[in-house]
Amino acid sequence: MSTSDSRPGTRIEVVPGRQNLLIDADDTLWENNIYFERAIERFINVLNHEHLTPAEVRTIFDEMEVATRATHGYGAKAFAHTLRETFIALTEGNATEAEADEVERIGLSILGMTIEPLPGVVSTLEILSQHHDLYIVTKGEYHEQRLKVDASGMEPLFSGVIITHEKSPATYHDAVASLTLPAEKTWMIGNSPRSDINPALEAGINAVFIPHPHTWRLEQAEIAATRPDAGRLLRLSRFSELAEVFPGRK
Repeated sequence: MSTSDSRPGTRIEVVPGRQNLLIDADDTLWENNIYFERAIERFINVLNHEHLTPAEVRTIFDEMEVATRATHGYGAKAFAHTLRETFIALTEGNATEAEADEVERIGLSILGMTIEPLPGVVSTLEILSQHHDLYIVTKGEYHEQRLKVDASGMEPLFSGVIITHEKSPATYHDAVASLTLPAEKTWMIGNSPRSDINPALEAGINAVFIPHPHTWRLEQAEIAATRPDAGRLLRLSRFSELAEVFPGRK
C-alpha cells in the first residue's frame, strides 16, 4: 500500500467506506503537554540555580526524565518524581525535605488539570462516530489516563478505550488482533511520530499525523520512511479535517 500525503494547502484525500479509527488522547483530543511545560517553568523559577541557565537546567531535567522513564513510566506522578530527583541533584543534596516536597507538589498539581478539548475535536468526533468505529488508544499510567477519559466526557463517542504502558508495533498488532480489525481499514491518528505514527506504520496499519505545536520533546522524531508493505500515511493540519478525509461514503 503506497504512502500518501495530505498537506495544508493541498486537496484533502478522501478515504471511502467505514473505517476503524484509533485515536490518541493527549495532545490529539485534549491539551496535555502545556501543563507539564508550565510546571517545568515553575520548577526552574523555584530552583533559581546560581550558575546554570534555564536552558541548561531543562537539558538536565530531560536527561533525568529519559533515565527514569523505564522504572517510573509516564504521567504526573512519574513527572513529579523526576522534578524532585532533579532538584535534589542540582542542589547537591543541600535541599531540605520541605523544599523537595514543594517541588514534587508542582508536578502533582497536574493531576488536577482541566481537560480542555482541542479545537473542533468534539464536533468532529460526533460526525465521525456516525460512520466509523472509533477507539481511544492512549499510553501512560492507567489510573491517570482513565481519569482523563472520564473527565473528557468523550467516551460515549467511542467503541472502546485502550490504555497501554507504551506504544510499539506490538501494541498495534495486539489491538488489531483483539478487536479483529482489518489492517487496511484501520488508522492510528495522533500527534506523536514516536508513539502514534512510526510504530503504527511498522505494524502495517495506516496513520494520520496531526502535529501539535507543543508535542512533548521525548515524543518528537522524524517520521520514518515507510516500507512497501507498510500502511498509508496522511498528514493533516487540524483535527476537524478528519471529517473530510473520512466521510463514511460506501
